[in-house]
Amino acid sequence: MTPLEKLQAMKMPFAELKGVEFIEAEKDRVVARMTVRPDLCTLHHTIHGGAVMALADSVGAAATVLNLPEDAKGTTTLESKTNFLGGAKEGTIIIATATPVHRGRRTQVWTTRLETEDGKLVAVVTQTQLVL
Repeated sequence: MTPLEKLQAMKMPFAELKGVEFIEAEKDRVVARMTVRPDLCTLHHTIHGGAVMALADSVGAAATVLNLPEDAKGTTTLESKTNFLGGAKEGTIIIATATPVHRGRRTQVWTTRLETEDGKLVAVVTQTQLVL
């Protein structure tokens, strides 16, 4: 099973609820996309910051899963920091790309860039995942 097939086969209910679709996956890079739907927006038809953070969290967690040691039981987010740099209107597709900063025995740190399909940067998220 390829890394992408592994992620696509995983049950991630909250990611599914948000409409997250994993489109590329390797140990050093995970990419997913999500359409900005009306229920993920603020009053002004712009993606809500919580939806941005939740997308990044799902992608960073998935990247961690692909890099877990054999004896690990899973992962959970220990810390997350988001820099909001731009908005995305309803109907826009957001591409989230996670790359590793640190992959240790007990923790992993991932940076996720969230951009519109035309390359406009929406946010940069750095998160620490605890290896369980």
